Amino acid sequence: MCLVTEDLRLLHVHAHPDDESSKGAASTARYVAEGVDVMVATCTGGERGSILNPKMDRPEVLANISEIRRQEMDAAREILGIRQEWLGWVDSGFPEGDPLPPLPEGCFASLKVEDAAAPLVKLIREFRPQVVTTYDENGGYPHPDHVMCHQITVAAFEAAGDEEAYPDLGEPWQPLKLYYHHTFHRERMKALHDAMIARGLESPYAERLKDWKPDPENERRITTRVECAEYFGVRDRALLAHATQIDPDGAWFAVPLEVHQQAWPTEDYELARSVVESELPEDDLFAGLR
Repeated sequence: MCLVTEDLRLLHVHAHPDDESSKGAASTARYVAEGVDVMVATCTGGERGSILNPKMDRPEVLANISEIRRQEMDAAREILGIRQEWLGWVDSGFPEGDPLPPLPEGCFASLKVEDAAAPLVKLIREFRPQVVTTYDENGGYPHPDHVMCHQITVAAFEAAGDEEAYPDLGEPWQPLKLYYHHTFHRERMKALHDAMIARGLESPYAERLKDWKPDPENERRITTRVECAEYFGVRDRALLAHATQIDPDGAWFAVPLEVHQQAWPTEDYELARSVVESELPEDDLFAGLR
């Protein structure tokens, strides 16, 4: 029985422009091809992000980084075939040092969760997604904006359907499922590493895996593996659109496309909250809805 009789809609909530292309982009492209309406909510403009592509590390790029990152997001959006909205918060940057420096005043990660969640609640009520994705409680990695992105998404998922919460932000809408991305987990990295070595190729993950101890508990968090290998090429084109962040000669592309497709053909998620029943493990973010 199909529980959803209207069009399917999927909302990804990400911290910065480029996150939508590095996490879940191939499954996004698959769902777009299936006719799902996909929206990306980008929390910040990535204004404080480092320029990670040496070819783009030029004074004129740095001086116009905000506008350039918006242009990159537009290009990635076109490649993925999605809609995209900016939530309007300011990038917090990645603090480094011991002790860590204070966060910049007024940045995304310094806000109160209930305030930062407000534009996301409004967007959920307008877009009316059945499925929402974001990062886990650790942010996927400990960037303060990623952690805050997790916090506001959980808060908005719970508040959007509550008529007493944010009463001025539109008619209540309750999403049915909330997922966390699990893109860079050890099991996947090890499979890619082993596939490279088996082909006589140098693995970009060798050093990282040396000190990366198995974490069965974390691996068990994965509930949902979406087959999307045929869309890895779309993912890669979307990544390359973020030229300030992605070096085409760097580690991102050290593993050939066909190795990715053969060694690990899925993108992986954790079903964190659901108000419908679906049998685990899943192979579809809309399992239980269609």
